[in-house]
Amino acid sequence: MSLSFALVPGTPTTSPAEIARRLGADPGFGIHFTDHMAVAHWQAGQDWQDDQLTAYAPFPLDPAVTVLHYGQEVFEGLKAYRHADDSIWLFRPEMNARRFQRSSYRLDLPPISETDFLAAVEALVRADAAWVPGAEEQSLYIRPFTFASEGVLGVHSARRVTFAVIASPSGAYFASGLNPVDIWVTTTYSRAGSGGTGAAKCGGNYASSLLAAKEAEAHNCEQVLFTDAATHHWVEELGGMNLFFVTDDGELLTPPTSGTILEGVTRDSILQLAPQFDLRPVERPVALDEVLTRLEAGTITEALACGTAAVITPIRAFRFEREGAEAEAVVPQAFGPATKALRQRLVDIQWGRAADDFGWMRRII
Repeated sequence: MSLSFALVPGTPTTSPAEIARRLGADPGFGIHFTDHMAVAHWQAGQDWQDDQLTAYAPFPLDPAVTVLHYGQEVFEGLKAYRHADDSIWLFRPEMNARRFQRSSYRLDLPPISETDFLAAVEALVRADAAWVPGAEEQSLYIRPFTFASEGVLGVHSARRVTFAVIASPSGAYFASGLNPVDIWVTTTYSRAGSGGTGAAKCGGNYASSLLAAKEAEAHNCEQVLFTDAATHHWVEELGGMNLFFVTDDGELLTPPTSGTILEGVTRDSILQLAPQFDLRPVERPVALDEVLTRLEAGTITEALACGTAAVITPIRAFRFEREGAEAEAVVPQAFGPATKALRQRLVDIQWGRAADDFGWMRRII
């Protein structure tokens, strides 16, 4: 039986005027949260149940809860967009639902159906529609997640699990706004290895990237690029984004999602948009040496990072260690025409300013 996530009567609702006062001109990212959250529970031997849309509030957790000790959890990230006519839309939410299922499988958590995932997201967006901002580059960031909520120690698959969806009005992901960023290439730390959880969207992957992110900050970089764990020869992805290169012969080049790289929704969208701008999408292993050599030669002309939170972000340079000293490979066109065109088309589709030829948008209100 499908879940409905009915609104619990009497839950508080913030007035639009108060929402505007709290958010101001820029809501930031992941700072403010809407009035409600969708919640459901699962127990071994039973299906998902106890679904409801209730007030945003802390979870009561046993100190022995499994997720705190063994990290058994997964999450997703997607956005709702307010169009010029005040309608509200989601961007490719079914892809997030399917990736959520794949991540759940890898962490041995019970999957929630695509139908129930979408029902939870849509119920929350409808209830908290007043929180969806309408300014340029602003949206409602939606965070579905599942975690093991059984209060028993012992390394075993959880017998009690909680699913929830929360939402946060968001502005630009990077504090610098839409400006080209510098990337630190780490060969000290690894994000994921073969057979691991690299293709799953789970907290452990992000936790293991934090020290590398500090390494990047120490070199005045906004993000870190990971290479493969076995050889540090092949580029993979950034701490929270996929990576693309534009070549002088019209290729849009990106590493393949071979089990160690997250299959990004934005990444897939860019690959589909590429031919509209005379770019040939190419997915193949890309060596770090190839990137640095081609940047110096000018045959890689642009580089960009992408993800739900940051959409498409241009890259100015890659910094790395060579013979004990810091070196830099500058991207010839830090915010080049291909990057601009891809980003503009994508956000125009998301905000309803361009035709949705792919059927990516899903209307909620």
